Amino acid sequence: MAPNREALIAHLLATGMAGRVATPRENNLLHYLLLAHRDPDYLFGLDPGPQWSADAVLELMARKVGVSPRLNFRRGVDTIDPERTAAALDRYAARFRVALRDRQRVLFATGHPRTLGPFYQLLAAALEEAGGTVVNAGAGLGYDGETRYGIQRLEVDFFLGVATLHDPGGPIHTHSAEPVQIVLAELAHTGAQMPDLVVADHGWCGGAAQAGLDAIGFADCNDPALFVGEEEGTVAVAVPLDDGIEPDRYGLLADYILADSYSDTADLNR
Repeated sequence: MAPNREALIAHLLATGMAGRVATPRENNLLHYLLLAHRDPDYLFGLDPGPQWSADAVLELMARKVGVSPRLNFRRGVDTIDPERTAAALDRYAARFRVALRDRQRVLFATGHPRTLGPFYQLLAAALEEAGGTVVNAGAGLGYDGETRYGIQRLEVDFFLGVATLHDPGGPIHTHSAEPVQIVLAELAHTGAQMPDLVVADHGWCGGAAQAGLDAIGFADCNDPALFVGEEEGTVAVAVPLDDGIEPDRYGLLADYILADSYSDTADLNR
């Protein structure tokens, strides 16, 4: 049986996806400051307004994510409120339900290929089964970028319908919006229709949203950009959760999303 909300919240807490999370408070605060200073690596392709001081970002993250609001809490274990995660996931599921129902064109992509890639693959397979189109464009295109091994050729690639950025060793973690910009530029170059929806994270989600596309994404408590984008109305949905745990743990979230989606689709087709 598909998980209900109670089972979802229990799973979020049991896995550390929410509740007391592995991301330390000092890392959260550093990233909030880096966004306030408009460090490109922490903007995720978004262009937020000038009002986002580090304290304003902290206030937002306390409200949207459930981190501690205390200004004097500088070190230790921080939190993600599982109720906020579940509420955001309901909004995420509702938007994905529209994509299934209307057989939309969807781009799936991740800057966390090891942990989140299998989750997006489940959603991509469900969209194809429902008659929608999984967008695939720009494979093999790329740029020279800085990595821990120096400057290397980085290219867009797809596996089971999910876009990632690759270096010579395979898919890599990235915050950059440049990969999604490459995909969108290739779609425009070939005259192909733009995605109706982008289901992604990091710069893939932020860059798509900044380009004016409907974008929904997961984000950790140390990644404030998508929550800022959601607050400004640029990002459609940002779901707070730890995005770095074992990949099989996210399968229940896909079950939760798809259970509602298939139920609605079946009702509409009766």
